[in-house]
Amino acid sequence: MANITKLINYLVIWVFPKKRFKLPPYAAPLLKTKKSSKVPRVIWQTNFTDKVTFPVYLNYLFNRLMSPSYEYRFMITEARSEFIKNEFPDVFPYYDRLKIGAAQADLWRLLILYKFGGVYLDIDAHQVWPLASIVGQDREELYVMTRRGEISNYFIASKPNNENIKLLIDKVVENISLNSSDNIFHLTGPGVFNECLDKELIPTVLYRYAVNQGSFTNEYFQYIDKPQGKWNKEQEKTSILK
Repeated sequence: MANITKLINYLVIWVFPKKRFKLPPYAAPLLKTKKSSKVPRVIWQTNFTDKVTFPVYLNYLFNRLMSPSYEYRFMITEARSEFIKNEFPDVFPYYDRLKIGAAQADLWRLLILYKFGGVYLDIDAHQVWPLASIVGQDREELYVMTRRGEISNYFIASKPNNENIKLLIDKVVENISLNSSDNIFHLTGPGVFNECLDKELIPTVLYRYAVNQGSFTNEYFQYIDKPQGKWNKEQEKTSILK
């Protein structure tokens, strides 16, 4: 059904090419719950803009329905930078060296989860089952596995002050300081997760049972207002680090 809406939305974009929908910086839970959870009931997302096309907004609405007991938090590029400058001043000089938004978002998601905990979702990621049932009440962290059997970072659930998240932060900072790769995947992205974490020792869930990507939206809908395009294209034309 999501893929059907994606096809229809090509027509929507054609009829209303300039129409955009605003993602809120904060939205309260749709339903209150007294159930406790070691992973805070907060969804975190980020994007280069809070004004998005209807497919991206539809993706957001679907996630809200699938996580009614979770509050929603969203940051654009400038808000990410301000948060890290204030809360992680020792990390900010390394973050500030990153020139591509996707790499910045990779580091930000780790820092925001280490500080506050919660669930991070990529802007094009959508839940397959209700989020509370995926994460559970007693888990302290959860990572998503791709069809290739690798850990990805488009979904991360974590308690605050998680040592595994701290390990990932330290590795990303080290990679930036050493300029260890010219590929975001390995410098700040999923490559760091697969290098630092043992998937046999951490709780994981296969993407098809938890969170998928690109059913409601795609690269065209997501980057229609960004001439540089997706990060894998941008890094071919722009150096990742200052």
